[in-house]
Amino acid sequence: MGTWYEMASFPTSFQKGCTCSKADYQLSDDKKYVKVINSCMKKGKQGAVLGKAYLVEGSGNAKLKVQFFWPFKADYYIIALADDYSYAMVGHPNRDYLWILNRTKHMDSSIFNELVAKATTLGFDTSKLQMTSQECDAGK
Repeated sequence: MGTWYEMASFPTSFQKGCTCSKADYQLSDDKKYVKVINSCMKKGKQGAVLGKAYLVEGSGNAKLKVQFFWPFKADYYIIALADDYSYAMVGHPNRDYLWILNRTKHMDSSIFNELVAKATTLGFDTSKLQMTSQECDAGK
């Protein structure tokens, strides 16, 4: 739960041109799913989309089904997670999507490089990885 800042990703169509991308996770009141609020700055305006994440039973908390637009759900696999939950890497099983996330707006470069190396080992084409600026300026 909490806020995760995007350090880099394979940008989806709705993320192109975004800066200051982050995801906020909150357990729903009935504890049946996690509320996901993805937001970013685009052309000087804050945008957000609300989704729901459902834990895939038997996955040991490593697999989620995430729904931003009904009735479609996407597979999000947690493929790396710091012991202290300070960073995570999330991907899709077809390897078309990848996000490197951190609890703060800046990530140590050695950790980032380790995650990129792991993604490459797992078959992700990391040449598609684009850094996400966390420098926000609403005037742009």
